[in-house]
Amino acid sequence: MADFVLVHGAWQGAWCWRRVLPLLWQQGHRAFAVDLTGLGARRHLFRPDLSLADHVRDVVEVIDSEELRGCVLVGHSYGGLVVTGAADQRPEAVATLVYLDAVVPRPGEAWSSTHAAATQAERRAQVAQTGALPPPDPAVFGLSGDDHRWVARRQTPHPGGCYDAPLDFDLARWQRQERHFVDCHAPALPTIDVSRRRAREEAGWHLQALATGHDPMVSAPLELASVLHTLATSRPSEQ
Repeated sequence: MADFVLVHGAWQGAWCWRRVLPLLWQQGHRAFAVDLTGLGARRHLFRPDLSLADHVRDVVEVIDSEELRGCVLVGHSYGGLVVTGAADQRPEAVATLVYLDAVVPRPGEAWSSTHAAATQAERRAQVAQTGALPPPDPAVFGLSGDDHRWVARRQTPHPGGCYDAPLDFDLARWQRQERHFVDCHAPALPTIDVSRRRAREEAGWHLQALATGHDPMVSAPLELASVLHTLATSRPSEQ
Protein backbone atom coordinates (compact mmCIF):
# COMPACT_ATOMS: atom_id res chain seq x y z
CA MET A 1 0.00 0.00 0.00
CA ALA A 2 0.99 3.64 -0.38
CA ASP A 3 1.90 6.61 1.77
CA PHE A 4 -0.16 9.68 0.86
CA VAL A 5 0.60 13.30 1.74
CA LEU A 6 -2.51 15.42 1.20
CA VAL A 7 -2.07 19.17 0.70
CA HIS A 8 -5.11 21.42 0.80
CA GLY A 9 -5.75 24.46 -1.36
CA ALA A 10 -6.25 28.11 -0.56
CA TRP A 11 -8.46 29.16 2.36
CA GLN A 12 -8.86 25.61 3.63
CA GLY A 13 -6.90 23.27 5.90
CA ALA A 14 -6.28 19.63 6.71
CA TRP A 15 -9.91 19.54 7.88
CA CYS A 16 -11.09 19.40 4.25
CA TRP A 17 -9.76 15.81 3.95
CA ARG A 18 -11.82 14.56 6.90
CA ARG A 19 -14.06 12.35 4.75
CA VAL A 20 -11.24 10.94 2.61
CA LEU A 21 -8.68 10.00 5.27
CA PRO A 22 -10.61 7.12 6.85
CA LEU A 23 -11.39 5.69 3.41
CA LEU A 24 -7.68 5.58 2.54
CA TRP A 25 -6.84 4.08 5.94
CA GLN A 26 -9.49 1.39 5.44
CA GLN A 27 -7.77 0.42 2.18
CA GLY A 28 -4.49 -0.10 4.03
CA HIS A 29 -2.77 3.14 3.08
CA ARG A 30 -1.08 5.62 5.36
CA ALA A 31 -2.21 9.19 4.77
CA PHE A 32 -1.01 12.45 6.25
CA ALA A 33 -3.02 15.67 5.83
CA VAL A 34 -0.92 18.83 6.14
CA ASP A 35 -2.07 22.14 7.65
CA LEU A 36 -0.23 24.89 5.80
CA THR A 37 1.03 27.72 8.00
CA GLY A 38 -1.58 30.42 8.59
CA LEU A 39 -4.46 28.17 7.56
CA GLY A 40 -6.63 25.43 9.05
CA ALA A 41 -5.48 24.39 12.50
CA ARG A 42 -2.50 26.71 12.07
CA ARG A 43 -4.58 29.80 11.29
CA HIS A 44 -3.33 31.38 14.52
CA LEU A 45 0.07 31.68 12.78
CA PHE A 46 -1.34 33.84 9.99
CA ARG A 47 0.90 36.63 8.72
CA PRO A 48 0.33 38.62 5.53
CA ASP A 49 3.93 38.00 4.46
CA LEU A 50 3.68 34.20 4.56
CA SER A 51 4.73 32.94 1.17
CA LEU A 52 4.67 29.92 -1.07
CA ALA A 53 8.14 28.99 0.20
CA ASP A 54 6.75 28.67 3.75
CA HIS A 55 4.07 26.28 2.54
CA VAL A 56 6.56 24.21 0.55
CA ARG A 57 8.62 23.95 3.74
CA ASP A 58 5.55 22.71 5.65
CA VAL A 59 5.21 19.76 3.28
CA VAL A 60 8.92 19.01 3.20
CA GLU A 61 8.91 18.87 7.00
CA VAL A 62 6.16 16.24 6.95
CA ILE A 63 8.07 14.17 4.39
CA ASP A 64 11.23 14.41 6.47
CA SER A 65 9.68 13.84 9.89
CA GLU A 66 7.76 10.78 8.69
CA GLU A 67 10.84 9.54 6.76
CA LEU A 68 8.71 8.95 3.67
CA ARG A 69 10.05 7.32 0.53
CA GLY A 70 8.06 6.68 -2.62
CA CYS A 71 5.04 8.63 -1.39
CA VAL A 72 2.06 9.91 -3.35
CA LEU A 73 1.96 13.70 -3.02
CA VAL A 74 -1.53 15.13 -3.63
CA GLY A 75 -2.05 18.86 -4.10
CA HIS A 76 -5.50 20.43 -4.36
CA SER A 77 -5.98 23.74 -6.21
CA TYR A 78 -3.29 26.20 -4.94
CA GLY A 79 -1.67 23.11 -3.42
CA GLY A 80 -0.46 22.14 -6.89
CA LEU A 81 2.23 24.79 -6.55
CA VAL A 82 3.12 23.55 -3.09
CA VAL A 83 3.54 19.90 -4.05
CA THR A 84 5.59 20.88 -7.11
CA GLY A 85 8.02 22.75 -4.88
CA ALA A 86 8.14 20.00 -2.26
CA ALA A 87 8.82 17.30 -4.86
CA ASP A 88 11.60 19.44 -6.31
CA GLN A 89 13.27 19.60 -2.90
CA ARG A 90 12.73 15.92 -2.05
CA PRO A 91 12.64 14.08 -5.39
CA GLU A 92 13.87 10.84 -3.84
CA ALA A 93 10.90 10.79 -1.48
CA VAL A 94 8.11 11.33 -4.02
CA ALA A 95 7.06 8.61 -6.44
CA THR A 96 3.86 10.18 -7.75
CA LEU A 97 2.41 13.69 -8.02
CA VAL A 98 -1.36 14.13 -8.10
CA TYR A 99 -2.78 17.50 -9.15
CA LEU A 100 -6.32 17.45 -7.81
CA ASP A 101 -8.06 20.11 -9.89
CA ALA A 102 -4.86 21.98 -9.11
CA VAL A 103 -2.51 24.62 -10.44
CA VAL A 104 0.01 23.16 -12.89
CA PRO A 105 2.91 25.64 -12.83
CA ARG A 106 5.86 26.27 -15.08
CA PRO A 107 9.20 27.36 -13.61
CA GLY A 108 9.13 31.00 -12.51
CA GLU A 109 5.35 31.22 -12.40
CA ALA A 110 3.28 32.24 -9.39
CA TRP A 111 -0.23 31.33 -8.30
CA SER A 112 -1.39 34.48 -10.07
CA SER A 113 0.27 33.61 -13.40
CA THR A 114 -2.51 31.41 -14.74
CA HIS A 115 -5.34 33.75 -13.75
CA ALA A 116 -7.20 36.15 -16.01
CA ALA A 117 -6.18 39.80 -15.82
CA ALA A 118 -9.42 40.78 -14.08
CA THR A 119 -8.89 38.14 -11.39
CA GLN A 120 -5.30 39.26 -10.88
CA ALA A 121 -6.38 42.89 -10.47
CA GLU A 122 -9.14 42.04 -8.01
CA ARG A 123 -6.96 39.81 -5.86
CA ARG A 124 -4.00 42.19 -5.84
CA ALA A 125 -6.33 44.95 -4.68
CA GLN A 126 -7.55 42.72 -1.85
CA VAL A 127 -3.97 41.93 -0.81
CA ALA A 128 -3.01 45.61 -0.90
CA GLN A 129 -5.96 46.51 1.30
CA THR A 130 -5.97 43.70 3.87
CA GLY A 131 -2.81 41.62 3.35
CA ALA A 132 -4.98 38.60 2.60
CA LEU A 133 -7.29 37.00 0.08
CA PRO A 134 -10.79 36.57 1.57
CA PRO A 135 -12.38 33.14 1.10
CA PRO A 136 -14.89 32.79 -1.73
CA ASP A 137 -18.46 31.59 -1.49
CA PRO A 138 -18.23 27.76 -1.55
CA ALA A 139 -21.00 27.78 -4.15
CA VAL A 140 -18.28 28.40 -6.76
CA PHE A 141 -16.92 24.96 -5.82
CA GLY A 142 -20.30 23.42 -6.61
CA LEU A 143 -21.23 23.02 -2.95
CA SER A 144 -24.67 23.51 -1.46
CA GLY A 145 -26.65 22.65 1.66
CA ASP A 146 -24.74 21.25 4.62
CA ASP A 147 -21.52 20.92 2.59
CA HIS A 148 -21.68 24.61 1.68
CA ARG A 149 -22.28 25.63 5.29
CA TRP A 150 -19.48 23.40 6.59
CA VAL A 151 -16.86 24.78 4.18
CA ALA A 152 -18.04 28.39 4.60
CA ARG A 153 -17.72 28.02 8.38
CA ARG A 154 -14.19 26.58 8.21
CA GLN A 155 -12.52 28.66 5.50
CA THR A 156 -10.13 31.43 6.56
CA PRO A 157 -8.31 34.25 4.71
CA HIS A 158 -5.27 33.18 2.69
CA PRO A 159 -1.94 35.00 3.24
CA GLY A 160 -1.49 37.63 0.54
CA GLY A 161 2.23 36.98 0.22
CA CYS A 162 1.47 33.71 -1.56
CA TYR A 163 -0.29 35.24 -4.54
CA ASP A 164 2.59 36.60 -6.59
CA ALA A 165 5.41 34.48 -5.13
CA PRO A 166 7.21 32.69 -8.01
CA LEU A 167 8.15 29.03 -7.91
CA ASP A 168 11.44 27.83 -9.34
CA PHE A 169 11.94 24.12 -9.92
CA ASP A 170 13.85 21.70 -12.15
CA LEU A 171 11.54 21.30 -15.15
CA ALA A 172 13.40 18.34 -16.67
CA ARG A 173 13.24 16.39 -13.41
CA TRP A 174 9.56 17.25 -12.93
CA GLN A 175 8.79 16.05 -16.45
CA ARG A 176 10.29 12.66 -15.61
CA GLN A 177 8.04 12.28 -12.58
CA GLU A 178 4.80 10.29 -12.66
CA ARG A 179 2.05 12.92 -12.78
CA HIS A 180 -1.73 12.65 -12.59
CA PHE A 181 -4.32 15.37 -13.10
CA VAL A 182 -7.79 14.85 -11.66
CA ASP A 183 -10.24 17.07 -13.53
CA CYS A 184 -13.27 18.04 -11.44
CA HIS A 185 -15.52 19.47 -14.10
CA ALA A 186 -19.10 19.59 -12.82
CA PRO A 187 -18.91 22.52 -12.42
CA ALA A 188 -15.42 23.44 -13.64
CA LEU A 189 -13.71 26.24 -11.71
CA PRO A 190 -12.55 28.89 -14.23
CA THR A 191 -9.28 29.70 -12.43
CA ILE A 192 -8.11 26.13 -13.12
CA ASP A 193 -8.79 26.33 -16.88
CA VAL A 194 -5.17 26.99 -17.89
CA SER A 195 -3.88 24.12 -15.75
CA ARG A 196 -6.61 21.81 -17.01
CA ARG A 197 -5.58 22.59 -20.57
CA ARG A 198 -1.89 22.03 -19.85
CA ALA A 199 -2.58 18.61 -18.41
CA ARG A 200 -4.58 17.66 -21.48
CA GLU A 201 -2.21 19.05 -24.09
CA GLU A 202 1.27 18.40 -22.69
CA ALA A 203 3.07 15.07 -22.66
CA GLY A 204 3.55 12.92 -19.59
CA TRP A 205 0.19 13.30 -17.90
CA HIS A 206 -2.24 10.63 -16.71
CA LEU A 207 -5.76 12.06 -16.69
CA GLN A 208 -8.76 11.18 -14.56
CA ALA A 209 -12.11 12.94 -14.40
CA LEU A 210 -14.60 13.30 -11.58
CA ALA A 211 -18.10 14.58 -12.30
CA THR A 212 -18.15 16.87 -9.30
CA GLY A 213 -17.07 20.36 -8.35
CA HIS A 214 -13.75 21.82 -7.24
CA ASP A 215 -13.87 20.35 -3.69
CA PRO A 216 -14.18 16.60 -4.41
CA MET A 217 -12.89 15.69 -0.96
CA VAL A 218 -16.12 17.25 0.32
CA SER A 219 -18.59 16.56 -2.48
CA ALA A 220 -17.36 13.14 -3.71
CA PRO A 221 -15.07 11.56 -1.07
CA LEU A 222 -15.83 7.95 -2.03
CA GLU A 223 -15.08 8.57 -5.69
CA LEU A 224 -11.93 10.51 -4.88
CA ALA A 225 -10.63 7.84 -2.51
CA SER A 226 -11.24 5.26 -5.21
CA VAL A 227 -9.25 7.28 -7.76
CA LEU A 228 -6.36 7.74 -5.33
CA HIS A 229 -6.35 4.06 -4.36
CA THR A 230 -6.35 2.96 -7.99
CA LEU A 231 -3.53 5.22 -9.13
CA ALA A 232 -1.40 4.32 -6.11
CA THR A 233 -1.82 0.56 -6.49
CA SER A 234 -1.26 0.62 -10.26
CA ARG A 235 2.04 2.51 -10.13
CA PRO A 236 4.93 0.82 -11.98
CA SER A 237 6.80 0.40 -8.68
CA GLU A 238 3.85 -1.56 -7.33
CA GLN A 239 3.57 -3.99 -10.26
